[in-house]
Amino acid sequence: MVENTKHTILKTENLTIGYKTKKNVISIAENINIQLEKGQLVGLVGANGIGKSTLLKTLTKNLPELNGSVLIKNTPLNQCTNLELAKLLSVVLTEPLASKNLTVFELIALGRQPYTNWVGNLTTDDLNVINKAINLINLEDLKDKKCFELSDGQLQKVMIARALAQDTDLIILDEPTTHLDMYHKAYILKLLQKLARDTQKTILFSSHEIDLAIQLCDKMIVMHNDAIHFDSPCNLIEKGVFNALFPDDLIAFDTNSGTFKVKK
Repeated sequence: MVENTKHTILKTENLTIGYKTKKNVISIAENINIQLEKGQLVGLVGANGIGKSTLLKTLTKNLPELNGSVLIKNTPLNQCTNLELAKLLSVVLTEPLASKNLTVFELIALGRQPYTNWVGNLTTDDLNVINKAINLINLEDLKDKKCFELSDGQLQKVMIARALAQDTDLIILDEPTTHLDMYHKAYILKLLQKLARDTQKTILFSSHEIDLAIQLCDKMIVMHNDAIHFDSPCNLIEKGVFNALFPDDLIAFDTNSGTFKVKK
């Protein structure tokens, strides 16, 4: 019998997120306790304005914790230098690229910056990691194209490949399916599921595609106004967590199908 040992990649303990101004402390959500394990695909969902981006910014050290702690591989996040953090987690944002004149290969190669020397020379090991990422995402036919020549879906795949080239245990994506059609939304999330399983990296993403997340994720973080829920999709459905996610005047959650339906 093989022992199933869990490896915690990221953990929060009684975390409070929000903003500090000169005069006030604005709390967005409190008592956040989540634990992300190796090889899991985890979806973060909630209504618009509920605080999903604030949580991701806190988990990536772009915002300080108001209270509680974030641990990444048992190290407090606020004790990590930027270089140390770049070797622990990679981030895929929805913001436009500063320059789309790079080739696909050049953009993916930027993921190796935490490991290159001060002049940015790529070693044989770096090139092997880059080419492995290109192969995993099936981008061989696009690697010499300029990024401005790509569709939104293709560019999102390239950004995921860059995160893979960074070779971190944790990848965090902020709404990776924004601006994509229904087919490509499903394609990208299915790709993330496959990568989590095949590479054993932990992947956390925020999304409005709740139905897809329920079908594909190992665990989900569901943000309500009064609580943060963290569990498997099946357990969250059984607890009725999705039923209260939105006002019930227009849409309702169907427990049997695990989907939201418009009321007639």
